[in-house]
Formats: sequence, C-alpha cells, structure tokens
Amino acid sequence: MQRTVTLPDGVELQVTEEGSGPAVVLVHGFPELGYSWRHQVPALAAAGHRVIVPDMRGYGGSSRPAAVEDYDIHHLSGDVVGLLDALGEEQAVVVGHDWGAIVAWQTALLHPERVAAVCGMSVPFTPRAKRPPTEIWRAALAGRFYYILHFQEPGTADANMAADPARTMRGMLCGARAGDGTELVGPDDGRGFVERLPQPDALPDWLTQAELDHYVAEFARTGFTGAINWYRNFDRNWETTPQLAEAHVTMPSLFVTGSEDPVQRMMPSDRQAAYLDDLRGEVVIEGAAHWVQQERPDEVNAALLTFLGSL
Repeated sequence: MQRTVTLPDGVELQVTEEGSGPAVVLVHGFPELGYSWRHQVPALAAAGHRVIVPDMRGYGGSSRPAAVEDYDIHHLSGDVVGLLDALGEEQAVVVGHDWGAIVAWQTALLHPERVAAVCGMSVPFTPRAKRPPTEIWRAALAGRFYYILHFQEPGTADANMAADPARTMRGMLCGARAGDGTELVGPDDGRGFVERLPQPDALPDWLTQAELDHYVAEFARTGFTGAINWYRNFDRNWETTPQLAEAHVTMPSLFVTGSEDPVQRMMPSDRQAAYLDDLRGEVVIEGAAHWVQQERPDEVNAALLTFLGSL
C-alpha cells in the first residue's frame, strides 16, 4: 500500500507500507528512492514485520522544502520519528543505506528511545569528528576534486545532474564499483560530477531498463536539489550535535556492505565496532558493490532476517 503521510511540521512523505508486526523502517540513500528497497519489502513483510518505506524529504513523491537547513540531521531523523508517531508505532528497527545509513545511525543516537535496533548498509558508523567535516576535507584534498565539496556549491551540481537525468542515473547505478573508473576524488580539471561517472554499454544484470527508467522519470520530475541539500548540511550537523562527541550506539546493530563498494575505501569500517555496544554482525557480501540491497537482495534479506530474528 502506498500513501502520503503528513508530519507535524507539514512535510509530506510518500510511504510504501506492507505487512504487520514489529515495525521496520527502510531509509534510502543518494540518489535513490523508497523504490530501492523493492526486494526487501515483501521478504520482511512475509517474515512477520510491518515494513515502512518512505521517499525521504527531497525525493520522489515527498515534500521538497526550499531551505537548505531543512535537510539537516535533526529534520531527517525527525522525519523517521514523526513517521512512527503518525503510524502509531512506539519503536522500530531502522535500516538505512548510503546516506540513509547516516540517518539510521544518527536517529539511534538522537532518539534512542524510538529505535529498537539499527542496521547501516554501505556507510559504517562514524564517530563525531574533531573539526567541521568540510574543513577536514578541504585540508586533506586541497586542489583536488571531491564530490562532497563540489556539492557544497549552490546550484552547480544540481544543474549538472539535472541536465540529463538518464545519463546521471545510468552512471550512478551502473557505477559505484571499486575500480570502475568513477572519480569521486580526482584531478580538478573542470569536469562536473556526471562527467566523472562511467557510462557502460549494458546494464548490470541486477538492473532492468524498466527499473532504471523509474529512477530517471522521478528525478526528471523532481530534480536533484533536495537530494544534494543533505550534503550541504555536513557542517551544520556537526555544529549542532556537540553532545554526540564519543557517543555510542547502545541498541543491537548490524552493518552490511559489499566487498567492491568504493565507500569502503573512503570510509573504512574498522573503527565502528568500538562505538557499537551490541554489534551483532558485519556482513561483507563478496562481489557486491555500492547498491548492495538491489544487487544482492537474497544475501541482504538473509542478513536482515537473521538480525531481526536475534532481537
């Protein structure tokens, strides 16, 4: 069932819901949609869970506020909590992929009473930095192109990605594999973000043309600004969460990634165990790249069901 849920601040989230039982919220990343969890919804519902899958704010059928600060971590985690309130759920297991993993981890810290357990995919738990994130990146990558710093410039990446949504989404979904030529970090030679994505001749076997077309149609309609605005809040998120310095995730947790996910090169997961007090597994799916829950749904579903069964 798909419906629109209005949150207390007036933001509307388009939500797909299936099943009954303990609640599981699936939070997508960039540039994805609730549709990215299409292989998980029936499996988790069949196993006895109420599966709740929003298009997050800025995406798909949900609201796209104009103000950049409306996409900070307080709003994003607040959307998860507001969704639980609207649906009458006291707690849920929160599962996130990519940027959705950051939302899941931070919701567990900011609203621990609402999170029964948490799972991050692709992006590991990262403790609060000592300095504003963009300050660290600018110092480390001076004179280099880094996509997150590129995303800080108002309008630039937005226009680049929206110019040809089919090229953008084909490059994003067919790329994001270690060694495939994607240049998330590279020489600052005047190329935009999209020009640094590979454009393979054929789709990977896990992605059909109809599935790609669904993403393209949605982003052609909405543009990418709401999605990119999440990135424009890294420093604001840091500035407004001093209380999270050295904070631990206390509830049961799980981490899932692919062995070929390039995020593992940028954000190694070897530090997270010290901050996850009840880590019940770090699952590395051999051969999978960044879009792990779409690429290898059977293995991801098995890992999730084992985790849920342990709670």
